[in-house]
Amino acid sequence: MVEARYRSVAQNQAGARVREIDEGLRSYMLGVYNLMALGVAATAIVSLAVASSEPLLALIAGTPLKWVLFVALLGLGWFAPRLMLSGSVATAHAAYWGYAAIWGLLLGPMMALYMGTNPGIVVQAFGITAATFAATSLVGYTTKRDLSGFGTFFMMATIGILIAMIANMIFFGSEFFSLMISVVVVLLFSAITAYETQMIKEMYYEGDTAVAAKQKSIFGAFMLYGSFVTLFVHILNILGIMRSE
Repeated sequence: MVEARYRSVAQNQAGARVREIDEGLRSYMLGVYNLMALGVAATAIVSLAVASSEPLLALIAGTPLKWVLFVALLGLGWFAPRLMLSGSVATAHAAYWGYAAIWGLLLGPMMALYMGTNPGIVVQAFGITAATFAATSLVGYTTKRDLSGFGTFFMMATIGILIAMIANMIFFGSEFFSLMISVVVVLLFSAITAYETQMIKEMYYEGDTAVAAKQKSIFGAFMLYGSFVTLFVHILNILGIMRSE
């Protein structure tokens, strides 16, 4: 009887511990998704502000500033994770919101083009992006398969695609090549979204300090935000090219 009682108590304690971890994990992931959504909203506001301003459009689209912003985006994308996980929470926020603002500035001319010709395509692209992101992130959250082994492949594939995009912008200017790149990017970043979601989930540790938990949450939002915006840009490009044919 005593042994059975101790076993029951141990089982109840283990069950309570699992529930605490589950609740903490849900809260952590909800914070990541909420911050990511706020980043997407901030980017939308900045891009629409640029799209509605002729001086800003001329400055970004018609001068070397766009290349400065592009390099800044790549640089921040490379260094921001280090800043977020090793610096202060304020530094992590600054890196995240700066990244979202730069994306908004770069997307402004693109938004101006589509909003002036076919506003509905922007809404359609956003809806497809949201559905794709939700589905692939859910896969990453629920799958039991370890996706960490794909990290190196995703990194190399992303670098290869980036080189192809720059080459097409500078040397070729091929609409067909742009379409093919966008198709590959959508497939690749759908898989990356699942990979990132699983990685962010695995980063959760119940014993983290408040600062460490916040840093991880901002870093997770940063990763998923980048994948969401990348998906949106290339889905919009695919729809735009297909509508123009």
